[in-house]
Amino acid sequence: MSAESRLREQICVLAKSMFDRGLTGGSTGNISARTDDGGLLVSPTGTSFGRLDPGRLSRFDASGTLIDGDPPTKEMPLHTAFYDTRSSAGAVVHLHSCHSVALSMMPDVDPDNFLPALTPYAVMKLGKVKLLPFFLPGDPAMGDAVRGLAGKRSAVMLANHGPVVASKDVEAACNAIEELEDTARLAMMLRGVNARGLTDDQVQALVTKFNVEWDD
Repeated sequence: MSAESRLREQICVLAKSMFDRGLTGGSTGNISARTDDGGLLVSPTGTSFGRLDPGRLSRFDASGTLIDGDPPTKEMPLHTAFYDTRSSAGAVVHLHSCHSVALSMMPDVDPDNFLPALTPYAVMKLGKVKLLPFFLPGDPAMGDAVRGLAGKRSAVMLANHGPVVASKDVEAACNAIEELEDTARLAMMLRGVNARGLTDDQVQALVTKFNVEWDD
């Protein structure tokens, strides 16, 4: 099996795993990954994470031209914005996961640091998550907003919509976005409770030890 065939299979397996566990439903969510030749494999528009076909993924060449497969997700501006501004990005995942969406609607969240520091793994895998305002689905302005961050964030939260995470490869991106949703679920569970999160010193120790992107 070629490297691209393995990547196609991996994308579909990971997407189905997230769908089966309720992290995104219906035909929501989209996923992309870099190929060895600098192109992209992307989930097609209107498809379910639970039923992606490896042979029908949208295939782009290194110049950004669609060369094979079905038409891509309408959220391509989000994906290309991460690839264009973060040289380390090998994959991008976008979900409509309910706890992170719920947290984005809370009036007291910090737009510059959306996720509270509750566990070490959210800090390690995501760094600071930027809360972006609401955009209509498919609006190219979402990509413009990501570009405006100049590659300083690996994860953003689209208000009332869902998280988007870029990482070195598709498995790492999926793991990171699941960590984002788990942390948002904890945050919603703990609302109104005087819970003990990580201290500033503990966060800084994680940032230093694991070389986390944290400063703006």
